[in-house]
Amino acid sequence: MLGLLLKRWMPHSLYGRAALILILPVLTLQLVVSVVFIQRHFEGVTAQMTRNVLIETQFLVGQLNAAETAQQAQDVGRGLGGALQIGVTDPIEGAEGDRRRFYDLSGRVVVDVLRGRLPGLMRVDLVTNHRQVRLTVDTVHGPVELRLQRSRVSASNPHQLLVLMIFTGILMTMISFVFLRNQLRPIRRLARAADAFGKGRQVPYHVAGAMEVRQAGAAFLDMRARIERQIEQRTLMLSGISHDLRTPLTRLKLALSMMDETEDTEAMLRDVRDMQRLVDEFLNFARGDALDDAVPTDLTALVRRTIEDTARSGHRIELETAVETGMIDLRPLAVTRALENLLGNAVRYGTCACVRLEQLPGAVRIRVEDDGPGIPEARREDALKPFMRLDPARNQNSTTGVGLGLAIAADIARKHGGRLQLGQSTRLGGLCADLVLAI
Repeated sequence: MLGLLLKRWMPHSLYGRAALILILPVLTLQLVVSVVFIQRHFEGVTAQMTRNVLIETQFLVGQLNAAETAQQAQDVGRGLGGALQIGVTDPIEGAEGDRRRFYDLSGRVVVDVLRGRLPGLMRVDLVTNHRQVRLTVDTVHGPVELRLQRSRVSASNPHQLLVLMIFTGILMTMISFVFLRNQLRPIRRLARAADAFGKGRQVPYHVAGAMEVRQAGAAFLDMRARIERQIEQRTLMLSGISHDLRTPLTRLKLALSMMDETEDTEAMLRDVRDMQRLVDEFLNFARGDALDDAVPTDLTALVRRTIEDTARSGHRIELETAVETGMIDLRPLAVTRALENLLGNAVRYGTCACVRLEQLPGAVRIRVEDDGPGIPEARREDALKPFMRLDPARNQNSTTGVGLGLAIAADIARKHGGRLQLGQSTRLGGLCADLVLAI
């Protein structure tokens, strides 16, 4: 339970956690030093100073009690009190009880020491004049008030050490923040480079920072280079295989066209056309990684243009809502291909399609809905895999798809830091495909 609470209130960013690690020990150290200092200063030193003054006060009170008359007591008060720097006056009438401000910690120690060791003490006043200690003492000649400087019983300016400690702590914390920011800057650059690479963009990055950060940066550069080589090799391999297959397919198609038209030749021609379509899809899938670069693009205009191009073939496609996204960085040809694949699926398996362009926090969503049979929830994850055909869930009479449309759209969404989500359309009852692109 405690771990969940701490995890909930802990900062989520590395900068916040590093700052907490930096500030928490400093505050704890200052708190401990402050408590120890206050306890020693306000209790130990104040008690010792009060006991020293108490000796002189006890001697003065003893001489006042030893005087034979009240006049002699007054003379002793003026003479001896002046020598001891203790004023002797008549007490204030009607004043009762000790007086001390609630935040006067040293005053509590002064009152406790005087109460325990000064006979006849009636009242201690630390409020009337904060620079004086006023004691009302009962003598054989009546009550008298003794006045002495507060600095004689407690040290003056006790806050100086606390102020100096707090100021020094703040200064050192600010200096530490500067060093902390310099140490975290390479990590943030590495995170931005990794995030951009995950979205299909390559930003300049050089290894910098502490040894561990340099190792992580070097490992990232090596990983990025290996992935780029792998993508390039895969693209070249698929392009080469698909290109090499075109020649024998063309020969087969030509040979079959020169033969007499029979059921067998028609079946073989259909197989050749299917293989040709597969080769074209292979090429499209292979070119997906190197299609174009991210450039500032008006996504709203791109969506409208793609819908108009698709609708020219006679399909019913409605743009329900479209927010003005403005210029955002994306791959226009890749996004166009992904949207064309989603619209193609929608009109292939349904009679109409509805498109909505919505703004999300840090992303945009292109929602394509149709009135077709949809995809069962258990098969939606399989539908995003390459070369996966879901004829039992869709239209049995349609054989135009090869199972790469949704896979290409999902791959393009991932390259933009987003995702492709499949669901059930509440408006049309068919498939609902959400193409989410990070911005």
